[in-house]
Amino acid sequence: MSDSRHSDPPSCHAPRRVSGGPSAGSIKRRRLQGGRVSQAPERVRTEVWPGGPQPLGARFHAGPDGVEGTNFALWAGGAEAVEVCLFDDSGEETRCALEELTHEIWHGFLPGVRPGQRYGYRVHGRWDPPTGARWNAAKLLLDPYARAVDGDYATDGPLPPEVYGHVRDWPKQELADTVRDERDSAPFVPKGVVVHDTESWADDIRPGTTWADSVIYELHVRGFTMRHPGIPPELRGTYAGLGHPAAIEHLTSLGVTAVELLPVHQFAHEDHLLRRGMHNYWGYNSIGYFAPHAAYSASGSRGQQVGEFKNMVRALHQAGLEVILDVVYNHTAEANEFGPTLSLRGIANPGYYRLTDDPRRYADYTGCGNTLHVVQPQVLRLITDSLRYWVQEMGVDGFRFDLAAALARSFHDVDMLSPFLAVIAQDPVLRRVKLIAEPWDVGTGGYQVGAFPPLWTEWNDRYRDTVRDYWRGALPDVRDLGYRLSGSSDLYAWGGRRPYASVNFITAHDGFTLRDLVSYERKHNEANGEDNRDGSDDNRSWNCGAEGETDDPGVNALRRRQLRNMLTTLLLSTGVPMIVAGDETGRTQGGNNNGYCQDNEIGWMDWDLVSDPAWRPLLDLTRRLIRTRRDHPVLRRRAFFSGRRQGPEGIRDLGWFAADGTEMTEEDWYAPSRTLGMFLSGRDIPQRDSRGRPIVDDSFLVLLHAGEEPLSFPLPGPPWADSYELLIDTALEDQETGPGTLHPAGSALELLPRSVLLLRAVPPAAA
Repeated sequence: MSDSRHSDPPSCHAPRRVSGGPSAGSIKRRRLQGGRVSQAPERVRTEVWPGGPQPLGARFHAGPDGVEGTNFALWAGGAEAVEVCLFDDSGEETRCALEELTHEIWHGFLPGVRPGQRYGYRVHGRWDPPTGARWNAAKLLLDPYARAVDGDYATDGPLPPEVYGHVRDWPKQELADTVRDERDSAPFVPKGVVVHDTESWADDIRPGTTWADSVIYELHVRGFTMRHPGIPPELRGTYAGLGHPAAIEHLTSLGVTAVELLPVHQFAHEDHLLRRGMHNYWGYNSIGYFAPHAAYSASGSRGQQVGEFKNMVRALHQAGLEVILDVVYNHTAEANEFGPTLSLRGIANPGYYRLTDDPRRYADYTGCGNTLHVVQPQVLRLITDSLRYWVQEMGVDGFRFDLAAALARSFHDVDMLSPFLAVIAQDPVLRRVKLIAEPWDVGTGGYQVGAFPPLWTEWNDRYRDTVRDYWRGALPDVRDLGYRLSGSSDLYAWGGRRPYASVNFITAHDGFTLRDLVSYERKHNEANGEDNRDGSDDNRSWNCGAEGETDDPGVNALRRRQLRNMLTTLLLSTGVPMIVAGDETGRTQGGNNNGYCQDNEIGWMDWDLVSDPAWRPLLDLTRRLIRTRRDHPVLRRRAFFSGRRQGPEGIRDLGWFAADGTEMTEEDWYAPSRTLGMFLSGRDIPQRDSRGRPIVDDSFLVLLHAGEEPLSFPLPGPPWADSYELLIDTALEDQETGPGTLHPAGSALELLPRSVLLLRAVPPAAA
């Protein structure tokens, strides 16, 4: 018997070229369909050492005896063999069998493999779709832990049939996913890139903005920068463009505290879009959870995108801005059983995805064809490893989780004690960053607004719908409006949650822009090529009397007033406000409420509006409102209002007033009304400064009047105030005139139709 210590180490092989297709050869193995055996490959000099199973992915380091190389480790539960495939600049492939298997992790160390090396995996196993087994070693698979990706699946035509694990054009389409496709996908798919980055974040200072002080600005890296005249053309549409001083200046002058970036994980374009000559613009189609999307890089795709992303984060941090990523861990770009085989499906389909009682099919709680099986330990590890990577090595400050309810499902039902939420709650890294849930999915029981546990904030669509309905005149009374303005205590005042659990928004990337919300009553998505069937029909919008753009000066003036009303309502509400990029300048998408595929002027920021005389006052008002919010802690409360009378004057910390200027009674809340007064007392803020001293602020009266006729509103007298100073009046186009005037308590203040007034209450001693 030979001594294994003196046997030749495993080596890598270049597949022999076989006529009839590119890279058609493979290493010697039993073909699992038909029992055929391929020809033996040619040997090459690269060796494969055992390496180790941790960490997962491709990690460059000094191995045994100080020899530099890359350790490859891939979890592939149930697989029969795994090869790591290396590609040179000409596309020539070298396949290296990973012969070490530890706890279902295949691993090996390849000496001499350095950063910049492109690679992928081929995973061997059973092909038996009725049982969920979809291994197909003819398909080159992207490493789930790849930190950079070079190339794309397709950009100017449909996905090639080679990227499908099944024979896509099988005559019986209903059975197509059960027939294995033997064509090699390597020439048609992107490759992972070995990345080694020793950069330290020691000199980076994270802003660390508290939740209560946050103002979020949702933007698209490409769309925000593509048309900015101050950004060099070669940097537009990129991470470097967003980190450019011209882009940052707009953010800092606006006063927001955080940017929430639409998906920047590596994503793929759906075949149905490619067939129409379009692309996925928003990016909610992830395929690489560690890799910055390469198309947003100005510096290259062989690892340079990693450094460029980090530099962007540094620049934003230096400007005092936090970076929040919109992340899509609920599904991947592989879609349902008829989708392509790009990564997880070919690595361990039953391990990564939720399958139905018929294992050939995928459980779809996302509306995108598949759902990640988050209760599986390795899937949970993939997600949490990815999250920690973006925090610790890429510098980000938080995450907004797309369709978070899908992640909270245990087996079928949404479970707030699910493994995902439990792991996040105890993780020493992740529990310290900002966590935002989109608290719903498309499955049964998926609507979970108000149900997520402490640590989490939520997109509050109840706020969105109520404010939209109020300003279009569709609320029967003001009960719901009162809850939304004061922090939504009916949803979040439990389990130690605070008002900042509510991320208040009126618009988001998905739906009408704010300008379109007051210009269109119907969606106009014809440009998407889906016969206007896509996008929501429930827009809760009002066109102010004309559908779309108009030359009518009265309609346009009303629309601009409605924009001022909604932005003022948003930024004076208790909770965390979120603004969508361009709403502050009147950006329009021409009535398209589903611009996910509009990578063009429809979806991009229109920077000409910044200097447009018609829209400049809206930008100025937004800046004024954010500055007012920043300067007054009573507008950024960390605890819910009690509503009880306090102090010798008996003033409530939150007072409500009816249209006649009297305090609201129980009956008033149920009576039809288009007017509401809200008094915020700055003398009863239940919080202290860093030295434990009580925080005292001004008191404010906010008057909202959505009626079609003017209203004479008697200003509340003592003990509330002796007089009131007008700060903002949305009936005015220009806030430089009018505000600053003083109105005695008890006097009647005329509220013009559809307007908001912000007044500072002047107490008797200061009158």
